[in-house]
Amino acid sequence: MAKRRRFTPKFKAEVVLEALRGETSQAELCRRHNLSENQVSTWKRQLLENVETFFESAVGPSNESAERIAQLEQLVGRLTLALEIQKKALTLLD
Repeated sequence: MAKRRRFTPKFKAEVVLEALRGETSQAELCRRHNLSENQVSTWKRQLLENVETFFESAVGPSNESAERIAQLEQLVGRLTLALEIQKKALTLLD
C-alpha cells in the first residue's frame, strides 16, 4: 500500500502562486513537482474561495471578541477595586 504524501501549507502556496503567475504551464508545474493537475486545481480553488478571509484579521477584532474584551476589562476593574478595599481593611485592623 502506497503511503500518502503530505504537503505543507507553504509548499501549496508556492505551487499555487506559481500556477497563478502563469510563467509556466500547469502541466509543466505538475511534472516538476510530481503532482496531478487535479491536485493543483483543487489547491487553486481552495485559495480563491478563501482569499477574502485573509484580510479579516487586519480589520480588527470581531464583535464577539470586542464584547469579551469589555467583559474582561470590567472584571479586572471589579477585582482591582475589591483588592484595594481589602488592603485598606487590613491597614485598619493592624
